[in-house]
Amino acid sequence: MVVKRKRKERIDRGIKARSDDIFALTSFREMLYVAVPPVLPVLLLLVLPLVLPLYWKKVLISAAVFALLAMSWDFIAAVGMVSLGQALFFGMGAYTTGVLDHYAGLPIWLSIPLATVIGGFLSAILLLPVIRLRGVYFSMVTLVLPLMIERIIEATALFGGTEGITGIQSFPNQWVEVYLVLVVLLLCLFGFRRLMTSDYGLVLKAVSDNDRAVMSAGINIYWSKAQALFIAGSVGSFCGAYLTHVYMFVGMPAFALDYSILPLASAVVGGMGTFAGSVMGAMILVPLSEALRGVGGLRTVIYAISLVVFIVALPEGIFHYIQRKYHQFERWVEVEG
Repeated sequence: MVVKRKRKERIDRGIKARSDDIFALTSFREMLYVAVPPVLPVLLLLVLPLVLPLYWKKVLISAAVFALLAMSWDFIAAVGMVSLGQALFFGMGAYTTGVLDHYAGLPIWLSIPLATVIGGFLSAILLLPVIRLRGVYFSMVTLVLPLMIERIIEATALFGGTEGITGIQSFPNQWVEVYLVLVVLLLCLFGFRRLMTSDYGLVLKAVSDNDRAVMSAGINIYWSKAQALFIAGSVGSFCGAYLTHVYMFVGMPAFALDYSILPLASAVVGGMGTFAGSVMGAMILVPLSEALRGVGGLRTVIYAISLVVFIVALPEGIFHYIQRKYHQFERWVEVEG
């Protein structure tokens, strides 16, 4: 006897099949189908500062900073280096711009770019001796380094010690402050996505997939990893330099564990390997954390439960789920068993 069963089948929408190539667009509807997903979030992000109150503008700034850190984490993870120390990149940029501002007296428009490059370079140099390590061993080193630097600053009273450096220049006005980080966020988002689809990005991903095959092709994988660390470190250093001028202070909290854990959580919740998922995860988790401040000690419990729900219910990530629902529909079909 033939038993008929049903299973769920996923099918690409007809518009997706026809619009995978830009030359296949044949109607205004198909143009909207392609344009709305990237354009609508960008417009929303640029309009939000115009309607949000001052407090939530600060929250938006924090979310954008953690989104940048999450993208830098996602980038080096795509090269096969799982980092637990984004605080290293952040702290390097923060202290570099603090030193350039306080001791060298450089203007803000010069200290931030210099701190971005110098901080990325110093971060790459510090991690260069352990670049041959893989998996959990590399992760452990990245986790320990910012904690170690924090204790060195405390013990030696370097750069103000536990009191830090105060009186750092602020931005000219709140609009420059908020739109600077949003523009950099969008540039990094589209830049990372374009980079990973280029020949250079394919080599970086190949280092993660099969480094032996890449080495057999005559490519120095350790030089490629060092370049990836510099790029990710520069993005993280910009975050530190930027927030230093926002708060007009830099101190030991720049190496806090929050700058390592929250970017990782944002990338996992949003969806790894997409960069847009990292932004989406940060834009959800950071405002959620702020909204829970009013519940006191239960904040951590509710926040942890929310993370578990996100990870268990959507292990692929929120961005992957939304993208799949947008491009595909599901139906039940009969199969013979």
